[in-house]
Amino acid sequence: MRLFRALFGTPGTAVLTVAIAALLAWTVPSLLRWAVAAATWTAENRRGCAPGGACWAFIRARLGLFLYGGYPPAEQWRVNLAAALAGAALLGCLFARRRRGAWFALLLIGVPVAGGTLLAGGLFGLRPVPTADWGGLMLNAVLSFVAVGAAVPLGTLLALGRRSPLPFVRGLCVALIEFWRGVPLLGVLFMGLVLLPMVLPQGVTVDNLVRALVVLILFASAYMAEVVRGGLQGVPHGQREAAAALGLHPLQANLTVVLPQAWRIALPGVVNVVVDLFKDTTLVSVVGLFDLMGVVNQSLKDQSWLGLAQEGYAFAALLFFGCCLLLSLAGTVLERRLRQRPEGG
Repeated sequence: MRLFRALFGTPGTAVLTVAIAALLAWTVPSLLRWAVAAATWTAENRRGCAPGGACWAFIRARLGLFLYGGYPPAEQWRVNLAAALAGAALLGCLFARRRRGAWFALLLIGVPVAGGTLLAGGLFGLRPVPTADWGGLMLNAVLSFVAVGAAVPLGTLLALGRRSPLPFVRGLCVALIEFWRGVPLLGVLFMGLVLLPMVLPQGVTVDNLVRALVVLILFASAYMAEVVRGGLQGVPHGQREAAAALGLHPLQANLTVVLPQAWRIALPGVVNVVVDLFKDTTLVSVVGLFDLMGVVNQSLKDQSWLGLAQEGYAFAALLFFGCCLLLSLAGTVLERRLRQRPEGG
């Protein structure tokens, strides 16, 4: 009865429910027919796909490129191992009952060092793989992980600086935050591609991946700073007074009393920044990097698979949706654990 009242409790909700049901009844059968019933799962090329249905054989043929880009197939185990290490550290942060700080340190320090060594190679007998060969969903994940890992401390420092009593520090932080929030990410990436080589000394070059990472870190830090600042404003002023009464230095008070509470308040906004940043990594193709969307666009030009844009973009959308859903669920779990922590002692 509660569900019935929610769907048909008033004339307005009843009309909206009927309209949505009619729309789903009109679109879902056709979509399932195209995606499942009439789909082709195995074919050598476009001509082998049945008309009127999705040609998922294109996705199967290009799956390695979509996930790893140009990373050598014989070395793709290194990507899988780095992803497994990151996943294990994240699970430890979410579900460990003890030493959660050690898990966070492993995620933010150990995983980047180990993952970078695995992906780049050149040490411990690993074959070097240039960043020009990195691509696909792997590149989106690497860019997001590194950018978020650097943006969290940098954004926190900017948030604290914006609240600083020193006019110069406060003004500098405000200028940096407002600049990076006020410019489009695509425009800054273009500037990094076109203008940076003009100001560098002759013969000095910067890797395209490094350019993209610097831009993404600064861009995400500005948004992270505002989210953390909102959390800082949500901490009662009495908490700072109590820390001062206990004889804590302002730095100690911020690190042990204020920031933990601020981060607990700001966590939903932080997760939103992470999800947005993960989707924004699709813009790095303007600096010559082939992320998932870039690889899909290149694959659509293959003469053997022309005319399959619907399948390519649908697959990319599902991958991004799945990754963003996992990030949102991880944020929800972490938020619940942090909320329960004071109650559990």
